[in-house]
Amino acid sequence: MVATKRDYRTALEYLETFKKKDGLSVSELMDSDVRGGLTYNDFLVLPGFVDFPASSVHLQTKLTKKITLNTPFVSSPMDTVTESEMAIYMALNGGIGIIHHNCTPEEQAAMVKKVKSFENGFINAPVVIPPETTVAEVKAMKEQLGFSGFPVTENGTFPGKLLGLVTSRDVQFLEDDSVAVSDIMTKFADLTTGHKGITLSEGNQILRDIKKGKLLIIDDNNNLVSMLSRTDLMKNENYPLASKSATTKQLLCGAAIGTLPTDRERLSLLVEAGLDVVVIDSSQGNSIFQIEMLEWIKKTYPNLEVIAGNVATREQAANLIQHGCDGLRIGMGTGSICITQEVMACGRPQASAVYNVCKFAEEFGVPCIADGGIQNIGHITKAVALGASCVMMGGMLAGTTESPGDYFYRDGKRLKVYRGMGSIDAMQKTGKKGNASTSRYFSESDKVLVAQGVSGAVVDKGSINKFLPYLYNGLQHSCQDIGVKSLIALKEESAKGNVRFEYRTASAQLEGGVHDLHSYEKRLHN
Repeated sequence: MVATKRDYRTALEYLETFKKKDGLSVSELMDSDVRGGLTYNDFLVLPGFVDFPASSVHLQTKLTKKITLNTPFVSSPMDTVTESEMAIYMALNGGIGIIHHNCTPEEQAAMVKKVKSFENGFINAPVVIPPETTVAEVKAMKEQLGFSGFPVTENGTFPGKLLGLVTSRDVQFLEDDSVAVSDIMTKFADLTTGHKGITLSEGNQILRDIKKGKLLIIDDNNNLVSMLSRTDLMKNENYPLASKSATTKQLLCGAAIGTLPTDRERLSLLVEAGLDVVVIDSSQGNSIFQIEMLEWIKKTYPNLEVIAGNVATREQAANLIQHGCDGLRIGMGTGSICITQEVMACGRPQASAVYNVCKFAEEFGVPCIADGGIQNIGHITKAVALGASCVMMGGMLAGTTESPGDYFYRDGKRLKVYRGMGSIDAMQKTGKKGNASTSRYFSESDKVLVAQGVSGAVVDKGSINKFLPYLYNGLQHSCQDIGVKSLIALKEESAKGNVRFEYRTASAQLEGGVHDLHSYEKRLHN
């Protein structure tokens, strides 16, 4: 009987005879001297060994030096992508929204305040009323504020001695609007209260037990000091990944500003509204204008996290890291509505930009956001494998229910407007304090505006509440295929050379997509 190779060598023993692993390390892949600049579609990540379920993959990651998110998803500060509604649901689903600044400072601050007040945890400044308040006044306050549960204190002040609580059930069917709340409220003796010093989890458990809408927190003298809301408890249960402040338990919220002197006034309003992180918004971040703004913010608001950018090279990044940024935004001319590379002949292929900047910034502990060029889950995976901590998305999130703007129909399809901040439409939008788009592209004094973006339309994508879980679960499965149990592990194993890559020719890209069908329907999620 003739012996075969398998008789004297196992597959694993034979594998060990190879001098190198299959595929390329990330440094070999991104060697620009060999291949030039690469985009996400130019390469693939090779599969690894799977010994765990996809559901066990952790997607926690750093946004800035001090802020950690449960997902790597960040919405772009564009006026057709992120206002308060988008920011709220980005945070509830574990990411963060960056509210655009193509509006007045007052409008932007109001949007930040709306996000911060949406999910309160302990409500440390509840709206209170005096006992002589009438039912008519309570109904008017409900119309104005959107809720009708008000603690009643002795003088209508907070903190103040708690007398009772009036709710929507007390006033809903009452025909005599002149009745004072003192006559219809649930009095203090009949209220279940919590004592000052109670933890959030203890308070939420009491709310579950009493099945009431509010839990009022009092001190030793029966003064109202804070409050918990059942609606917030329900939000906590429905959105376990929600991004919240460690101190206030409120949703995290970011906002963008420019580099004009008036943006310092804008930032003061945003900080007052409760802002957690500010993005200095510029298409070319390596400027004296951004450096001066960065230095001023770090001096004036030392506890405020600052993301600087945009950058595409190590040299750009070094200047901003040197002056104290807490995070970097990477990308120049790679967005679906951006024409900077075409018009200005300036920029860099996104994969090359992400790899080179992230590798440099990692030495200084500065997290990086890959901004632009994200078209699918695979691109998110690749951005993280190249060193990014988060991805910023514009076109991916445009057209969702939570994005600004109204739907319209064209050729039988339901659409929403999506435009670049460098488009003529965006740059011609005016506000009391100047235009954010012209500031972003250093065009404030231009008599002739030179567009670096376009205006267009995108198809209705449905709600963020379905789309973000699709991205989340897809990213977990992607990590599972690669053989890593977290985004942190993906970055680390890639840097070590254990996660392998392969360059992808144009014909390989064609092969990797849908092909050779007469027709098909592409449904990404249910």
